[in-house]
Amino acid sequence: MSLDVSPKLLAEAEQGDIREEDFVDTVRTSLPYAYDLIASLATELHDGHSEFTDNQTPPPSEQERGQLLRALASDAIRTSLERHFGITLAFQNCHRVAAFRPGTRDGETYARFTSVRSQVLNQSPEFRDC
Repeated sequence: MSLDVSPKLLAEAEQGDIREEDFVDTVRTSLPYAYDLIASLATELHDGHSEFTDNQTPPPSEQERGQLLRALASDAIRTSLERHFGITLAFQNCHRVAAFRPGTRDGETYARFTSVRSQVLNQSPEFRDC
């Protein structure tokens, strides 16, 4: 799944740097499931007091799963969304994405969530081919 880049944004990119806000808007319209999921996690995180919020509900279809994988596999998309929402993202399995408060990458909770032990403990047969 590729981003649906407007001719205007493409022309701007060909000429030089583009505004990150325009890129994030392209992500929002191209990958709406991923964008909305991350937005809801960011809102939940900012409204609460927990160290992180996460999604453990599988996407409704393979199309939505593809959007989530595309958003989190791309360094440019992922870091732009992190800056846009003021969060740090972490990802496990096919759909478990977590939003952490900025600056927590060196913290114990983030390290535990992203550890190889945690990855192994979060495996199950239904995730084998996701």
